[in-house]
Amino acid sequence: MKTTDFAKYLSAFLGTYMPGVRSVSTNTIRSYRDTYRLLLLYCKNHLGIPVEKVSLATLTDQLVLGFLDWLQEKRNCSASTRNQRLAAVHAFFRYVQLEEPLLLASCQRILAIPFKKHPKPAVRHLTPDALRLILGQPDPSSILGRRDLTILSLLYDTGARVQELVDLRVRDIRLDEPPVATLTGKGKKSRHVPLMHNTAALLARYMQDHALGPDSTLDRPLFVNRQFGKMTRAGICYVLRKHSETAREKSLIVPQALTPHVFRHTKAMHLYQSGVALVYIRDLLGHVDISTTDIYARADTEMKRKALEHAYPEMTQASLPDWNQNEGLLSWLGSL
Repeated sequence: MKTTDFAKYLSAFLGTYMPGVRSVSTNTIRSYRDTYRLLLLYCKNHLGIPVEKVSLATLTDQLVLGFLDWLQEKRNCSASTRNQRLAAVHAFFRYVQLEEPLLLASCQRILAIPFKKHPKPAVRHLTPDALRLILGQPDPSSILGRRDLTILSLLYDTGARVQELVDLRVRDIRLDEPPVATLTGKGKKSRHVPLMHNTAALLARYMQDHALGPDSTLDRPLFVNRQFGKMTRAGICYVLRKHSETAREKSLIVPQALTPHVFRHTKAMHLYQSGVALVYIRDLLGHVDISTTDIYARADTEMKRKALEHAYPEMTQASLPDWNQNEGLLSWLGSL
C-alpha cells in the first residue's frame, strides 16, 4: 500500500521532530497523538474517508472546523479541550508548511482558525489550615503513611507538577546542606528547588524505609507503589484524593475534588502572600514567562482587600447604631 503524504509527515512530526528538535515531553507527544487519533476517527466514521485515504489535500480548513465542532457537540468536550486539540493541529501544520512550501496556502488557512474564547477558571488553592489538615491525615507510624506524607509534603514544598514528581529519581534529591530537589519539567528543562528542613527529614526517613541511598540505587524511581514499581500520575492523584476526602470529613474548609496541581497553586499563592517577588516564584515553578506567574497576583483577593484598606479611608463605622435605643424612631414606628 502506498503511504500517503499525511502519514509520512505525521510520522516524522511525532517520531522525530517533536522529541528530537523541539524536545517536548512524552505527555505532550501523547496528547498530540490522541488529537490525530480523534481526527482520523472523525474522518472515518463521520465523513466516510478511510484512514489510509486521508491526505494533506483532504485536511482542509473546513474539515478541521467540522472536527472541532464535532468534539464539542458530539463528544461534549469543553472549549478548553477544543483549544488544546486545535493547538496540536496548528503545531503539525506549522511543521508541514516548512517541509512542503507548495502547501503553504492551505496550511495558513488552517493556522488562521482562531482559538475559542472561554472564561478562565479561578486559581484554586488551599488555605494554610486546610493544607495542614490534609498533611495531618497520613499515619506516620506506618511505612505507607510515611510515604504518603512525604509525597504530599514534597508536592507542596517544591510546587512540582505531578509528572515532575513522578519522574524524580534518587539522584535528584540532595539531603546534605542545603537540601535541594532537582526537577525536570517541560522541554526537559531542569531546575533546582530548595527544600524545607521538615521535608528533607521526611525524605531521609522515607529513603531509609525503602533502602534508597547507595550508588547502585541512584537511578531508581524515588516514589514506588505497593509492587515496588514507579508510581504513576494516577497513583499520586489517588494518594491526594484519599487523604483530602478524609480531611474533608473533619472540616469543610477542605475543598472537594482536589488535584495535585492545586498544591502547586497553593505553594505559589502562599509565597506571594508572604511577599516573595513574582520573579522568584516564576523560577521556582519553572515558568518560561513571568506573565504566566501573574495569575497569582490577579487571584489574591485578600491582598487586594488589604491594599484597598490602606488606599482609601474607612467609610463605614465598625459598629452600627442600636435602633432600639432611639425612642423617637420607636414611637414613630409604633404609630404606623
